[in-house]
Amino acid sequence: MNHVFPRHTKAKLPTAVAGDGCYLIDADGKRYLDGSGGAAVSCLGHSDAAVIKAVQDQVAKLAFAHTGFLTSEPAEALADLLISKAPGTLDRVYFVSGGSEATEAAIKLARQYHLERGAPERRHLIARRQSYHGNTLGALAAGGNAWRRQQFDPLLIGVSHIAPCYEYADRDGGESSYDYGQRVANELETEILRLGPETVMAFMAEPVVGATSGAVPAVQGYFKRIREICDQYGVLLILDEVMCGMGRTGHLFACEADGVAPDILCIAKGLGAGYQPIGAMLCSADIYAAVADGSGFFQHGHTYIGHPVATAAGLAVVQQMLDRDLIRRCQTMGEMLQFALVERFGDHPFVGDIRGRGLFRGLELVTDREKKTPFDPSLGLAAKVKKAAFEAGLICYPMSGTRDGRLGDHILLAPPFILSEDQITELVDKLDHALEASLPAK
Repeated sequence: MNHVFPRHTKAKLPTAVAGDGCYLIDADGKRYLDGSGGAAVSCLGHSDAAVIKAVQDQVAKLAFAHTGFLTSEPAEALADLLISKAPGTLDRVYFVSGGSEATEAAIKLARQYHLERGAPERRHLIARRQSYHGNTLGALAAGGNAWRRQQFDPLLIGVSHIAPCYEYADRDGGESSYDYGQRVANELETEILRLGPETVMAFMAEPVVGATSGAVPAVQGYFKRIREICDQYGVLLILDEVMCGMGRTGHLFACEADGVAPDILCIAKGLGAGYQPIGAMLCSADIYAAVADGSGFFQHGHTYIGHPVATAAGLAVVQQMLDRDLIRRCQTMGEMLQFALVERFGDHPFVGDIRGRGLFRGLELVTDREKKTPFDPSLGLAAKVKKAAFEAGLICYPMSGTRDGRLGDHILLAPPFILSEDQITELVDKLDHALEASLPAK
């Protein structure tokens, strides 16, 4: 009997038994091209010898030491490496076990920072619609994914949500890209003033929106205006790079493309590349000093924070990215993937938009390209595409509710950085097959 509690109780899943570069292999020997890195996790593929050795060596040396008593060499080394590359005044790293823990910790640290500074009235968090920040209750409340929130709404803290920066769906026809970005960014100021500037503690956003909307980058100038507004009203800027960070969009930290630096930054997924569960919250020197010079204790914690084996894996992953120049490769292969997608699907009657940065790409499906009309959600289109792609030997990440939590379908692609040109062709061919099998006749 099977006693695993699966994500979907009626699904019959094959058993993964091995990984080979960009492929996963099931118990029947079938190979699947991992076109989404799971959920933008497996940036180095599934058989990186250097990372495997680092994990094995650390387990043999020290498996676990609770951070209430001891620190560890790999945690210290990984923190130093991350901060040496981090933007702005980010200066401290708080290691956790995944993305939801990172964003949850960020929300709590933002609140404690203001308490330490004698501003207990700062309690409001602002985020964006059509965002996703994790599945724990605080992170879920911050996220604007209506479908994920719905059944848990009575349990969630109140968080304000403003418009996303979603140019394809929301920019007015007579509006320039820049003006559109300024307009939606200024919604943050409007909401701060509505709540009362002295009551807002932080604004949280993804530099490139991941699973909820499908690799949606902000337009030029949007985040610079967001940063100005946060600075004007003393509001902390939290950037959630759990999915889009760690090289995925062609920069080690995704916010580098937008020319801004946050006060708190969250990473996970690509940090461990799937070899160990790990995430991290980075904060500025000023925020750390407020706690260190105040109570001296961050009122938060998990058993496995700073885990020696997880941080050893993360250290090896980041070193591999840097030593092998894989972030530049991600840029190059991302451009090739975008070209291949546009060449194959740019005139497809049901593909409305092809977007993203680096090896983080999304295709939005529409029933009318000119009007950008989504398909009827009763068709269950995203699920059909996922199933057809999987049967063809491609793992991709289709989702529904792209526009508002109910309407819209997209496909998210986030293959490993080691992807080859031939594998780009394989990915596009198999995705084409999946679309042909799932969409109405052209």
